[in-house]
Amino acid sequence: MCSVVPRFLLTLRLLLAAWAGLTLPACAQSAGAVGALPPGVSAALARAGVPASAFSALVVPLDASARERLRYRADASVNPASVMKLVTTYAAIDLLGPDFTWNTRFYSDGVVSQGVLRGNLYVRGGGDPKLVLERIQAAFMNLQDQGVRVILGDMVLDHSAFELPAIDPGAFDGEALRPYNAAPDALLVNFKSVVLTFQPDTGAGVARVRSEPPMAGLAIDAAVPLSRAACGDWRGSLQARFDDANRIRFEGRYPGSCGERVWPVAYQDPASYAARSLEGLWRASGGAITGAVRAGLTPPGAQLLHEARSLPLSDIITDVNQWSNNVMAQQVFLTLGQLSPTRVLTESTLADRLAPMRTARFERSREVVASWWKRTFGLRYTAPVMDNGAGLSRMERITPEALVGLLRHAAAHPQGSQFVQSLSIAGVNGTTARMARGANSAARGNAWLKTGTLRDVTGIAGYVNAASGQRYAVVGFINDPNAPAARPALEALVEWAAAQPD
Repeated sequence: MCSVVPRFLLTLRLLLAAWAGLTLPACAQSAGAVGALPPGVSAALARAGVPASAFSALVVPLDASARERLRYRADASVNPASVMKLVTTYAAIDLLGPDFTWNTRFYSDGVVSQGVLRGNLYVRGGGDPKLVLERIQAAFMNLQDQGVRVILGDMVLDHSAFELPAIDPGAFDGEALRPYNAAPDALLVNFKSVVLTFQPDTGAGVARVRSEPPMAGLAIDAAVPLSRAACGDWRGSLQARFDDANRIRFEGRYPGSCGERVWPVAYQDPASYAARSLEGLWRASGGAITGAVRAGLTPPGAQLLHEARSLPLSDIITDVNQWSNNVMAQQVFLTLGQLSPTRVLTESTLADRLAPMRTARFERSREVVASWWKRTFGLRYTAPVMDNGAGLSRMERITPEALVGLLRHAAAHPQGSQFVQSLSIAGVNGTTARMARGANSAARGNAWLKTGTLRDVTGIAGYVNAASGQRYAVVGFINDPNAPAARPALEALVEWAAAQPD
């Protein structure tokens, strides 16, 4: 058994053991380990075949004067998966403010007369993380209300606010058609996804296929034969073919027992998605265009016709944290890279940090977040290793202790409540809706959490209100090839924290 010892004595014991060639118990081998793991956590790890050495956790009260409840390998540098979104979103709340918005601007270099724009329409993306169909349609209706119904020229799409390397959407895990692998873009239209809806028509023996948005030059089979098979792997049963950028077809059948189903897929040619979808939406809204829809730059002196403002940052981070939206997280992270790192390092105003606005690059975002971390936490906590800010990475690293420091700092922030409310509530919504389902769960409705999962990573971090009335910052990670099977250990950690009596 390991007794609780001060950290400096634990470190000394580890050094002496190493020099003597001795092996200490697992809890003492773990940097910063204090006490034993809760029984429910240990049992869940054992059932999954995951060693305790792959687990790291820290449970501390937000009240700094109260005692820690659990410290286990809290100084271990781990891959946090999507839990890293907490760093990105809190840095954004602190640096940009919850009311920050992005703008998509529509310009012209021509003259509007009698419903006709004689010239080009320029659409300059500003990095809006949620430029979805309804908001694009509203912008197009505004332009048409101003008299722009026919474009005698081109629609030029300006993506230049972000400078990004070419990205293979399937490089991370081979799942190029999964929407979570969509790449960021200064003009990110509808997450670069096509939404397919299948509705059985038993009388005709087919499932009708609807799709949105309308995509110029993309043909999609309007129907697929029905089968009497059990629903099961209905997507596989369709035998969908996405190998042609101009067509989506189905060579299989759709199980009628499935009823209506929706399948969002990342468009197979993401580079042409914005052009195809914006042309399709413009024509569907009643507009006409004689030229091409193409990429290009907005010329100096172009006249601003309309400015489409995004949802506020507070709404955006709710999608990022509750639903773990990867591309939205990267959009926020890239926006931070447009700030001045030298001004971030000081207590400057938002206006100072935004002027001059830089072209966004991932390396600039990492530089800005590093400056922000240094100003906010100094050397007290090890700075995270950032990659794309979304956790969809094998490179990103952070310690549980650093995350607890962030959670405590956020709880005391003037806008901290909006950060906390962006998290998923256990048993209620978001990625933790299926947690805390037991009849006697103490965590249901009492835990605000961010989850993270990769092939060999699972993690959780956030706030838990205990039975005693104490609020805890709770962080737990498992880095192991069998990590997803051990997720019940993290759920047990949250339940244990929620049940603390004092």
